[in-house]
Amino acid sequence: MKFWLISILLFFAARYLLPIIVRLALSSFVRKQMRNGGFAVPPQGQANNGSATSRPGEVRVDFVPPKAAQPSKQHGFTGGEYVDFEEVK
Repeated sequence: MKFWLISILLFFAARYLLPIIVRLALSSFVRKQMRNGGFAVPPQGQANNGSATSRPGEVRVDFVPPKAAQPSKQHGFTGGEYVDFEEVK
């Protein structure tokens, strides 16, 4: 009888009290991080070379990747190998 009573008490403690405790712990942790700026995204510095200021709506491209060479085609390639299959319904 004592075993069942302890089991039921542990079940109710895990079911009802544990979420409350976790919620309180997480809310205090989040408040602490927000005060310290732990979740803040660092500002992205813009590289300004001073040549020209961009107007609103303009797009500025800093880097254009070089074009890749065309892959050489294999001579005599007719497709691939045929794989027979059976449809399963």
